[in-house]
Amino acid sequence: MDAFFASVEQRDDPSLRGRPVLVGGRGGRGVVAAASYEARKSGCRSAMPMAEAVRRCPAAVIVPPSFSRYEADSSRIMEILETASPLVEPLSIDEAFVDVTGSHRLLGDGPTIAASLKRAIKQELGLNASVGVAPCKFVAKIASDLEKPDGLTVFGEEGLARRLASLPVGRMWGIGPKSKARFEARGVRTFGDLQKWSEESLVASFGAASARFHDLAHGRDDRPVIGDRTAKSVGHEQTFGVDLADPQEVEAVLLRHVERVAARLRRRDRRARSIVVKIRDGEFVTNTRSRTLGEPTDRTDVLWETARTLFREWTFRPVRLIGMAAERFEEAVPDLFSGSDEENARIRRLDAATDAIRDRFGGEAIARTASSFPPDQARNRSEGDERRASD
Repeated sequence: MDAFFASVEQRDDPSLRGRPVLVGGRGGRGVVAAASYEARKSGCRSAMPMAEAVRRCPAAVIVPPSFSRYEADSSRIMEILETASPLVEPLSIDEAFVDVTGSHRLLGDGPTIAASLKRAIKQELGLNASVGVAPCKFVAKIASDLEKPDGLTVFGEEGLARRLASLPVGRMWGIGPKSKARFEARGVRTFGDLQKWSEESLVASFGAASARFHDLAHGRDDRPVIGDRTAKSVGHEQTFGVDLADPQEVEAVLLRHVERVAARLRRRDRRARSIVVKIRDGEFVTNTRSRTLGEPTDRTDVLWETARTLFREWTFRPVRLIGMAAERFEEAVPDLFSGSDEENARIRRLDAATDAIRDRFGGEAIARTASSFPPDQARNRSEGDERRASD
């Protein structure tokens, strides 16, 4: 989606259309969650401190985030994508891979399906999507970014490596600023430069992890698109713009992740037997903790109690990232004892009612409270990058 949060705000408030808009917090810890294309012309971007963005674009309108609306639109967008294929792999609230290989006979070729999806999203939601069509995930992701906003970029098999050759090496997955400097110091500035190196030479010069760059530079990526129905795990995680020093605030965000994961399990008729909590502290040390449940479940209260326990077993330090995932799925089957187990039946009715309210009114229409920080308040105090994952 193009400048998703900012575009939703401009759609819903006509006075913001055509003006530079910054979505995020105003305080000293405020971070830009999204910048409209008008604001981007002044150098504003997501994850930038709000104070810096305002210095670059004094005329910008700062709008507090409304995640309930964003989540409601995101859910509908994913449903639209699923009309083209059941193989939809969400990357975040506003981005997903879709494998349409099996849909060609019914819906047409890749570019035809892409145009249809763009049109459906625009007609129903009034939002622009940019789509990349390619033989593999890596190239499709690159293509989706090349002609924003409102782009549709197609890369075919023929001449693929040649078309990629001029792209800067910084667009390569896994090459950050430090790696980019190392590559450029050796004269590797473009994909074409990488294509000239053998896999063995890359490993000898830059380490074993660089071997995959040889394939990616040529547009080769054999990873499949994995939808929720075939995923081995589903999860949510969020990287904060600033380290969170209050464990209750972190727990409030963790609860949001648990609620979303539980809803996805129920939607896909899955129950999980294993829970994983991922924590990254301010020193960028990542700790992963897991627990196997006695019985598979999709109940929010069981998932939350397990995730919270795992988090509290960790010696708390300021948190940069918090995530939660459910794994080891089993098919959901009717509870043979639900008729006699009134408490279990009551909780399942509560989960079903909560799902229905969120589906109708948005992700934050109703929420449990983890602590003195309600989930929406915690999110607004800690803007950052959020990722919805299927593995």
